[in-house]
Amino acid sequence: MSLAARLRESYFLHSFLRDPIAVGSFLVVVLLVTAGFLAPVLAPMNPYDPAQIDVMDSEMAPMWIDQDSTFPLGTDAQGRDILSTILYGTRVSVLIGLGAVALQAALGIGIGLVSGYAGGRIDAVLMRVADVQLSFSTYMVAIFLGAIFQATFGVGRYEQIAVPFLIAVIGLAEWPQYARTVRASVLAEKKKEYVEAARVIGLPSRRIMWRHILPNTMTPVLVISTVQVANAIMSEAALSFIGLGMPVTKPSLGSLIKSGFEYIFSGSWWITLFPGVVLVLLILTINLLGDWMRDFLNPKLYKS
Repeated sequence: MSLAARLRESYFLHSFLRDPIAVGSFLVVVLLVTAGFLAPVLAPMNPYDPAQIDVMDSEMAPMWIDQDSTFPLGTDAQGRDILSTILYGTRVSVLIGLGAVALQAALGIGIGLVSGYAGGRIDAVLMRVADVQLSFSTYMVAIFLGAIFQATFGVGRYEQIAVPFLIAVIGLAEWPQYARTVRASVLAEKKKEYVEAARVIGLPSRRIMWRHILPNTMTPVLVISTVQVANAIMSEAALSFIGLGMPVTKPSLGSLIKSGFEYIFSGSWWITLFPGVVLVLLILTINLLGDWMRDFLNPKLYKS
């Protein structure tokens, strides 16, 4: 590792460790994500296994309220352990968030890179496509595609492919943000001397774009990706809450909030409250990490 790379790494760690909000947010995110992916090991029960669910245990209060309860956070209306559903639901929500951002980044970076470097008619056409896409919200795309799929293949089939479907919907709805950001960076980078030198020595355009320009446009992409993970998780929760996301049989944080919302005024407040707290905590800490990364990567904004 070169001296410059070591200095950058040292400065990054020093700046990160000096910010208690960034450190605390990072620890919370790591804790929640790790607990979610270790759900089969940590969860007291498998909420997907009907053999482990007893309807007679439905709407049991948490242990500190009901001394006879054996469930730390209580149970939902189906008799599922709330702690177990939160762990499994967190894993589903994080998977959808990461998958959707990966799809957004792949589409947006490729389109923005080509648009900014090629210019002319190609740039105009691609940016008009991005403008059209921005006019359709994530929810509108989900309603349209979800209605078509469920009418064609049935609700049962939809339950089997709900996760990849939501990844595709959220990813296809949000890629223009990447495309516009990358395009703006490419327009600035392609006028610099190193790009002109690459052209002079005869390097092909594809190599110049992917090997020389793209690495210098990744700073804003990293910031956008951090924030977009939180936005994708929030979009999944919103879609699940209105019945267009994860089904109740495959809990995510959004579907758990929806399943318990009708019981919140009947006394079973824990069914909605605990998944809601975890969702808010996850989104908040990811956004705080994104804000810190934005400030760190932008020397004009960073406050030492």
